[in-house]
Amino acid sequence: MLSFALGIGTQNTQGDWLEIYYPAPLFQPDSALIEAVKRVMDVPDGNAAVSFLPEHCAELAGALKAAGHADQAELAEVLATSQRPLVAMFLAEDLPPQSAPEVYLKLHLLSHRLVKPHGVDLTGMFGLLRNVAWTNEGPIDIEELPTRRLKARLEGRALSVDCVDKFPKMTDYVVPSGVRIGDTARVRLGAYLGEGTTVMHEGFVNFNAGAEGPGMIEGRISAGVVIGKGSDLGGGCSTMGTLSGGGNIVIKVGEGCLIGANAGIGIPLGDRCTVEAGLYITAGAKVTLLDDQGQEVETVAARELANQSDLLLRRNSQNGRIECLTNKSAVALNEALHAND
Repeated sequence: MLSFALGIGTQNTQGDWLEIYYPAPLFQPDSALIEAVKRVMDVPDGNAAVSFLPEHCAELAGALKAAGHADQAELAEVLATSQRPLVAMFLAEDLPPQSAPEVYLKLHLLSHRLVKPHGVDLTGMFGLLRNVAWTNEGPIDIEELPTRRLKARLEGRALSVDCVDKFPKMTDYVVPSGVRIGDTARVRLGAYLGEGTTVMHEGFVNFNAGAEGPGMIEGRISAGVVIGKGSDLGGGCSTMGTLSGGGNIVIKVGEGCLIGANAGIGIPLGDRCTVEAGLYITAGAKVTLLDDQGQEVETVAARELANQSDLLLRRNSQNGRIECLTNKSAVALNEALHAND
């Protein structure tokens, strides 16, 4: 079994799942736990989302306790008081998801650091998620929002819509240890933030993407992009994700790199690379290679530098050409700045 989780969620009036919260998802749980749950629930083969009622929780908790999983048994006991829909999600294989509960479990696995970006199959996930109004009264189906807003007004309440999106913010579901986030609305569920990562107020981290930490994120980490240990993204910089024109190429930044303010990359970088502030490197950009004496060697397309280490990429202020030479001063992190205890 790849993963298992007990969750509590929200459905619209038609019974469609809007979101699911899994307080304690398990990655590669032992077979005894799965067998204990199956003795209580009717679980089909393969990947399955099984709805259950609060009155089933006592029996489920007993089975889990007998199998030696006191923490999951305690969660089942807590869920017995729920007035919201409950679901048990079983992931037997890592296949393209077939339901919203399955998508949400995979997003939880990423943000809980149980898997790394690209570690689970999310193919076709967008078509399984509904566009949701995330409000001060919880998630609401967009089509049902006018009715809910009117009801709130009639009862003397103001219904505030924070955002309209298929993804919620990560911190409403998971807050990883050892991180700082200046604006929680800018980190989506499914982001991976390693220990020591700081996301400043203008930083952004999409789903199935993130930073291994430690590192300072003041720019944009697009979907699918991974930032290596000890690397910083300067204010306003951008990384081109697979959803924004990168095709099937996985854009990554290696360890000890610095992407300058308002710079950007459309190619993956190795370790100890620096991109000058304001310089955007796309795969087809022409780059002049310089030797250690600053003499021109040849001109290549930037894609030929993909995944190489120790690069310093800059724009010549006199002739405007993009130049690349050996990076002799790799970024060194400010340890005090990156301490998130």
